[in-house]
Parts: sequence; structure tokens; C-alpha cells
Amino acid sequence: MSRQQGARAGTDGQVVVVTGASGGVGRATARAFGARGARVALLARGEEGLAGAADDVREAGGTALPLAVDVSDHDAVEAAADRIEQELGPIAVWVNVAFSTVFAPVREVSAEEFRRATEVTYLGFVHGTLAALHRMEPRGGGTIVQVGSALAYRGVPLQAAYCAAKHAIQGFHESLRCELLHDKSGVRVTMVQLPGLNTPQFTWVKSRLPHSPRPVAPVYQPEVAARGILYAADHPGRREYWVGGSTVGTLLGDKFAPGLLDRYLARTGFKGQQTGRDRSPSQPDNLWKPADEHHDYGAHGAFDDESSPRSHQLWASHHHGLLAALGATAAVAGAAAVGRALRRSA
Repeated sequence: MSRQQGARAGTDGQVVVVTGASGGVGRATARAFGARGARVALLARGEEGLAGAADDVREAGGTALPLAVDVSDHDAVEAAADRIEQELGPIAVWVNVAFSTVFAPVREVSAEEFRRATEVTYLGFVHGTLAALHRMEPRGGGTIVQVGSALAYRGVPLQAAYCAAKHAIQGFHESLRCELLHDKSGVRVTMVQLPGLNTPQFTWVKSRLPHSPRPVAPVYQPEVAARGILYAADHPGRREYWVGGSTVGTLLGDKFAPGLLDRYLARTGFKGQQTGRDRSPSQPDNLWKPADEHHDYGAHGAFDDESSPRSHQLWASHHHGLLAALGATAAVAGAAAVGRALRRSA
């Protein structure tokens, strides 16, 4: 049995919680767990989106429990966790995905909007993590996956509320991981940093931009993110995973040339996050209430034509052991070839 098969053994029927499950990455992730036969609790606000996500999970072969929950409400998240364990069983994996944000320059975002985005995106992850810990730690095991972004390290223009919340999640994740290691806890926590994705957020996000918002290219389909999240849930020993070549480039650029990246984003970050189409004044806004309460947007956004369904970097990240072995084999073969050539010339 391979290492990956071993990690996945016994995952059929496991209880998994996915927040933000009604659309985008959460929707794709819930369906992927359902395809394994998992019992998936779906947490989100939009009733119609939740119903569609539950259908996806069941069609894939899993069991679905849709729960209308605002993750900014800690008591509601705890109550949902109680119900999940009563109806589905002990929670094995908790995946935090839910977020909300505002696309606009900082000076055009109100204090109340910053607070709301922070309560949903950052505190929503905290609330989900606490609910999971309260139930996993007494049992001595479980996995928490924090779904992050390249923007957890690198701030970009027009997304200050989102970037700040993702930075906060990154710090929270690192602190918690250190504590779990200190305690030799059986609970594992890992984080998955994502690239630009084709999700409905660009259709329903609150925006004050002159043109419709869009993901930064290159764009990946949400199923790429879902594969990375499932792998992280199976292999939570690593502190974090990077998904997509653009994520790798962004994080390395921020590490080694942050000032240069500031100037680059100042030149390209405004145009690169907008389409050429004027923003519709009737565009939905999910900051204060769900946009999918009466309409199911699904997992994909409006950028299917330019979105990639795969990532070579993701494959390489999941097979780094194989690649290292092949590299070592190639190095030995090369050294042997050089040795033979030297002996012939002697």
C-alpha cells in the first residue's frame, strides 16, 4: 500500500465539516469529500446554495447535512458542531473556507465593513477552529484545515480587508500549531495557500470598483483547490501547502523582493483585478446577507474559458518524494556516466 493510500485508508464515512460550502472552493471541496463516501456537514448562510451543495454531495456518493450558519456567530457555530456530532458522529476533519470581503481602495471601505469582513473571514476561522478543538482534543485526534491564500503573506491593492484577515489567520494558525506540537497533541492543523480561482465571489462580492472584479491571472478551477485541500487533510503533518505556480511565485517574490513587488502591484494590481466591463449596479452583495439565499451559483464563477483544471505545481508538491528519488537516481546515473567516460579517456 502506498503512503497516500495508507493516509486515505478508512476515510469512507468519516465526518467532515466544510464552512463556506454553498459555493466556490467550499462547494468543490464538499463534493470531493462526498465522492469518498464521507458524511459532510455543510455550513453556509444561503439556503438555496446549501441545498445545491447537499445535492452535489449526495450525487457524488456522500451523506450531506446542510446547516444555515453565519460563522461570525460563535454560539451558532458551536450549536452546529453539537448537531453534527449528534446526527453524523464524531468530527474527523474540519475545513475552514468561509469568507466575505470588499473590493475597494482602503479609503472607500467603512469601518463597519472592515469589521464585518474581519468577523466573517478571520473570526469565522477562529470560531470553527475552537469548535473543532473542543471536540477533537478530548478524543486525542482530528484534523483542521485552514484554507488560506497567497494573500495571507502578500497584500495587494483593492483587497485590504481580505488580505488583513488572511494575514491574521496565518498568524493564528502558526500559534496554534506550535501549541499543539508543544502538547504532543493528536490534533493536527495545516493551511493551504491558494491562487486566483474561478469562483462566484467575483459575482457577489461587495465592490466599489468601476469595473467588474476578477481573479488575478493565471486562474484555476476550484476543483484544483479542492484536490489540494483533500491532500492536506490526508497529510496534515506539513505546516502548509502551496497550490498553483502563481502562489509559489508570489510567496517567493514577497520573501526575497517585497519592495519590488510593491511597485509591480502598484502598476498592475488595479487593472489586473478588473475586467473591461462596467460593474453592474445590480450586482449582488453578500457582505451582510447571503447572495445565494434564493439562487444557487454553484462552484464555478464566470471565468471558465480561461481557467485551468489542473496545476503541475500541485502534482509536484504532492509527489516531492518521488521527484527527489528520481532526481537522486538521475544524479547517480550521471555520475556513473562521467566515471565511465573518464575511464575510457584514461
